[in-house]
Amino acid sequence: MILRELAAAAALARLAASPAAAEVIQQSPEGFVVRTTAETTAAPGSAWSALVAPAAWWNKAHTFSGDAANLSLDPRPGGCFCEQLPLSPVAPAGAPRGGVEHMRVVFADPGKALRMVGSLGPLGSEALTGTLTITLKPAGSGTRILWEYVVGGYMRYKTEEIAPAVDKVLSGQLASLVAALGPAAPAPKTPPAKGR
Repeated sequence: MILRELAAAAALARLAASPAAAEVIQQSPEGFVVRTTAETTAAPGSAWSALVAPAAWWNKAHTFSGDAANLSLDPRPGGCFCEQLPLSPVAPAGAPRGGVEHMRVVFADPGKALRMVGSLGPLGSEALTGTLTITLKPAGSGTRILWEYVVGGYMRYKTEEIAPAVDKVLSGQLASLVAALGPAAPAPKTPPAKGR
């Protein structure tokens, strides 16, 4: 019984970890563009509600605090995709908790699109501008989610090395969101017709 449950969980993880498409679609010394898509069984409104609650699905390995529960997202123009940092044991008495602004919301159309500006992860230490546009479109009885991250400016990283790494992280984050929502099952394969 336990073995069967583990096998089912592993299969779900493989499905969730494989969005329909993920790729670096453009790169140059000045920047890059990554795009990843996936489909979920959730309706666009439900997908939006989950999207704007990253504490429930964001991979904690890609936080500064080591805990996704410290993330918040205010889905309105000027709103912050932020993270609270734990108070250091050596902080002076009464010191406030620190924090990180990962991105700032510049466009929000609930159930349809979210656009945020900011340099995620290690890109935050570089002189870059990153724009992440997330669109949600009805797809059958579910939703097709598209993430496109456009990054440009000056950085000390080699584009051909950092772009695939960013693509992998964003693909993993989208897979985590879709796993929380319920991934759409891939279309069944039709066996080839047999000749007479």
